[in-house]
Amino acid sequence: MALLPRIMHAKKIVSMSVSGLAKSVPKGYFAVYVGVDQKKRFVVPISYLNEPSFQGLLSTAEEEFGFDHPMGGLTIPCREDIFINLTSCLNAF
Repeated sequence: MALLPRIMHAKKIVSMSVSGLAKSVPKGYFAVYVGVDQKKRFVVPISYLNEPSFQGLLSTAEEEFGFDHPMGGLTIPCREDIFINLTSCLNAF
């Protein structure tokens, strides 16, 4: 998928998944739940939507959960340590 369509697709996932969480998340950020067995909530910058590595996580989330997930937010099915490592690398830029 080309970069622009992937970004638009990622924004669609986020807007559909975290709309109910907007009041508890600072402007310019969105909430995600990360984990395999136990989910932990993270608040990450919207700028991550432009990052191919983060877009890959969103695609995985869509494949596993679709747009309607019982957690009420965007859930990313990966280990917490992998997510923290990825976001640490994104924060370094």
